[in-house]
Amino acid sequence: MEAVREEKPEETQTSESSVKEEEAKVSEERYLKLQEELKQWQERALRYAAEVENLKKAFRREKEEYCKYALEEVFKELLPSIDNLERALEAAEKSQDLKSLIEGVALTLKGLLGAMEKFGLVQFEAAVGEDFNPHHHEALHLEETEEHPEGKVVRIYQKGYRLHDRVLRPALVAVAKNKKKEIQ
Repeated sequence: MEAVREEKPEETQTSESSVKEEEAKVSEERYLKLQEELKQWQERALRYAAEVENLKKAFRREKEEYCKYALEEVFKELLPSIDNLERALEAAEKSQDLKSLIEGVALTLKGLLGAMEKFGLVQFEAAVGEDFNPHHHEALHLEETEEHPEGKVVRIYQKGYRLHDRVLRPALVAVAKNKKKEIQ
């Protein structure tokens, strides 16, 4: 039979104590290594945060720059029309030829409308007799009439403009209203 060795409480304590000390040493070394690693990760996080902040600032500057000069191409297209209108005014002062002045202004208007269409701005006009559409028309007043049914456009005061598929300015119109019949 084997003899069962009994451990004395002192012996057990000493061996546990030495194991814990050994673990503590390893843990302390590991702790220092983890501290160093933590420091490196914190530095990286700070660098990345700074980088992100710099990117945000750069994007903000870029956006501001874009917004500031977004209409540059539009204005480049409009400049020839302005030049033509200035020439028309100069010619009108020097000459009494009203017909050529009108032709010049009409051509300038055509060029101006063409330049605007390049960027999606389209002129539209309401037609007399069409249904009043609150999305495309703005009623200045109701006009009593028997010529047109109620709710129809009877007069156009100003053309409307649409930028791509959005109404920028509705056409200004008068809308038909049935005359009230007098009671006899």
